[in-house]
Amino acid sequence: MVTNVSALGRNGLQDWLLLRASAIILTLYVLYILGFVIIASDLTYEVWRGFFASHVTKVFTLLALLSILVHAWIGMWQVLTDYIKPIALRLILQFAIVVVSVVYLLYGTIVVWGI
Repeated sequence: MVTNVSALGRNGLQDWLLLRASAIILTLYVLYILGFVIIASDLTYEVWRGFFASHVTKVFTLLALLSILVHAWIGMWQVLTDYIKPIALRLILQFAIVVVSVVYLLYGTIVVWGI
């Protein structure tokens, strides 16, 4: 049996479950934002800022960001392992994706929490 240490999950089933879980979280987040936009009578900057000042919204936004990154990593890993055969090039591209993902996560955290 061949194992791949660069996969996020330990096997295909775990990756499949992570994809479905992240898709559910992203769907709920979109519904949460749409619900707020529909319910808000007057959508001004102050109302929008107040909505994102809520700890629930901040945590949900970071959870959605993390879900996007997990979803993207699994998808990119699958594409790279299917189409990039030279191992060195594939590992360099995977490393670049990890670095970009970490930067997105850090920047997203700074934007959401205002650190």
